[in-house]
Amino acid sequence: MSQTTLITPRQLAKRLEDPDLAVIDCRFELGRPQWGRNAYAGARIPRALYADLDHDLSGPASASTGRHPLPAIDAIAARLGQWGIDRQVQVVAYDQGPGAYAARLWWLLRWLGHAKVAVLDGGLAAWQQEGLPLDTGSPADRGRPARRFEPQPDADWVVSSLELEGLLAKGRLASADVVLVDARSAERFAGRNETIDPVAGHVPGARNHPFTDNLDAAGRFLDRGTLRERFAKTLEGVPPDAAICMCGSGVTACHNLLALEVAGLQGARLYAGSWSEWIRDPKRPIAREL
Repeated sequence: MSQTTLITPRQLAKRLEDPDLAVIDCRFELGRPQWGRNAYAGARIPRALYADLDHDLSGPASASTGRHPLPAIDAIAARLGQWGIDRQVQVVAYDQGPGAYAARLWWLLRWLGHAKVAVLDGGLAAWQQEGLPLDTGSPADRGRPARRFEPQPDADWVVSSLELEGLLAKGRLASADVVLVDARSAERFAGRNETIDPVAGHVPGARNHPFTDNLDAAGRFLDRGTLRERFAKTLEGVPPDAAICMCGSGVTACHNLLALEVAGLQGARLYAGSWSEWIRDPKRPIAREL
């Protein structure tokens, strides 16, 4: 049976010998870009391969993009094929715990038409809490046989800066015709404590739904009912397929997209460039709550 949203550590442990299972380690830290790769080299879930946010799950940043633009379709398809992923393969992505980076790979695969992908709920922290084994040997030469990944991207899943500018200019965000959901912390959203991007604030009309609100105290996703209640407060009657998710650079926004899916609220889209792309053009308006 395929998993399309979340998988528990015990469920994953039972499938590790499946040749049609690919486990991808997505651990990363924005302030220490090499940390995830180094942590993977030290210990990992058995058979896991490593995906780097900057180099595998994003394209090159430029003067007009955000910090983590979407990768070129041919590039990510080639990488997935190198990891031994094709239509038959169940993919499980994990990171250090909360799922923010794993959700990026989850969303990329779904965008490319691959539904058989899940995030390990609670990540490596949950795996270790369950007392499950780690591989501490050298990760060299532990790859899967290559397969051919054939992408089928859905352009409707992605919102561009130009499209968002148009929605704002037409007053559609202010009219609640569309809801723009920002996954950053409340302090960053308000513009009171911007620690990453050079300009503080948010897109006028956006609503704040920090991705951490999707998690319990142990770093695992809340149950479906609780997630539905929380998103109902954010959406305020706007249907989920009229929601656009954003964050600082299009990464933690994917956590909200995953949480919406877990809640049974389908159809939201990703503003991939997010705040770090929006502020590239000084003519674009910003709002603050000081």
